[in-house]
Amino acid sequence: MNNQLSVETAVCSEHQRLLAECEQALDNWNDHRAEFCKSYPIGKEAGDELVRLQANYARAYTVLRKHEHNCLLCQLVSTAEERDSEKSSDIYSDSMR
Repeated sequence: MNNQLSVETAVCSEHQRLLAECEQALDNWNDHRAEFCKSYPIGKEAGDELVRLQANYARAYTVLRKHEHNCLLCQLVSTAEERDSEKSSDIYSDSMR
């Protein structure tokens, strides 16, 4: 077994929780939006609900991004992923030559 910590296992639990909240808020917004679009035209209550759900998603996304910016572990993972992405891109462009 490899003793090195992989990038995939180095994700902090707070990030995972915030990401799940963000995804849930986006799913709620999308589900309601699709539901309301079927019953066009939508009334004021439905429009207000969509705005509320959109605001919930925006708030969750903002909290997630702030966490990613302030968390040292998340920054480390992000940097490692960027390096991996750059290496993959370099390998791809070298193979295309």
